Amino acid sequence: MSSDAERAGAPPPLALTCGDPAGICAEIAVGAWSRLRGASPMFLIGDADHAAAHGPVHRIEAPGEATAELCAHALPVLHRPLAVPPLPGRPAPENAPMVVAAIEEAVALSRAGRAGGVVTCPINKKALYDGAGFAFPGHTEFLAALAGVARPVMMLAGPQLRVVPVTIHIALSAVPAALTPALLEETIRVTRAGLIEDFALPSPRIAVTGLNPHAGEGGAMGREEIEVIAPALERLRAEGFDLAGPLPADTMFHERARARYDAAVCMYHDQALIPIKALDFDRGVNVTLGLPFVRTSPDHGTAYDIAGQGLADPTSLVEAIRLAASMAAARMRARG
Repeated sequence: MSSDAERAGAPPPLALTCGDPAGICAEIAVGAWSRLRGASPMFLIGDADHAAAHGPVHRIEAPGEATAELCAHALPVLHRPLAVPPLPGRPAPENAPMVVAAIEEAVALSRAGRAGGVVTCPINKKALYDGAGFAFPGHTEFLAALAGVARPVMMLAGPQLRVVPVTIHIALSAVPAALTPALLEETIRVTRAGLIEDFALPSPRIAVTGLNPHAGEGGAMGREEIEVIAPALERLRAEGFDLAGPLPADTMFHERARARYDAAVCMYHDQALIPIKALDFDRGVNVTLGLPFVRTSPDHGTAYDIAGQGLADPTSLVEAIRLAASMAAARMRARG
């Protein structure tokens, strides 16, 4: 059955996953709902009783019930009961199977067109390892496996900057060996496709950093720019890609420089994440590009140290929901 949103030509409501019940996830989910109040229809997949401790919720039986009208009064919840009552700051492996199942259900609903996209609340990987045999380094790899995607791309997006790291969670000493032409080209291809499809930028401009200080300074401080990065960029330019680089990273992120590109592709984790977090720590959103569904997430963890104290700031989740709604609408427009 079609939802009201689908009949009106809008994307279906977004699916929020419950994340780790021992952290701040339920608090920020209700907090995000309170700020948005139906502006971005959504529903939570999780324990309704746990969420209700933080504000008004309404149990629903199907995603299509999560209308803007309902969302104006309460957070819609597809009730999926926890195995044990959660204790703030104390992850319970017994609840891990439900946390994993919520992610799987959100993906299935999105792929079936019943949810407009997936917004994931933070998880504790060790609790999932211990309680559910979780076999993935994190959310992104699990979502990619569910979607059958070999190599998703992580983007951090904020109001002033979008960044994509080519290599992510590896030691800095391992970056030069991991930085292959194939990896760089594939990352740029997925980034460009995401900017077109998800951000409605028909001719995206991408700036690419060098690896070394001063982009290698003509080989005086490393040859990766000459031997790996520049040749890859030339091959992609020949296909019509609008690329600048390799550029010195230390001059790429001031205001005038940012006006010249739509996203920056960086060679390693901190090269990408330091500038966006310095510009706007609270409003950064983690986006996974290259999936057959929209996925965003707040750019923070479970925050066990403040769980249950009423101190959690839902701003990053609010921004993740807003961006997911925008991306879902862009995909719908692009596909007619």
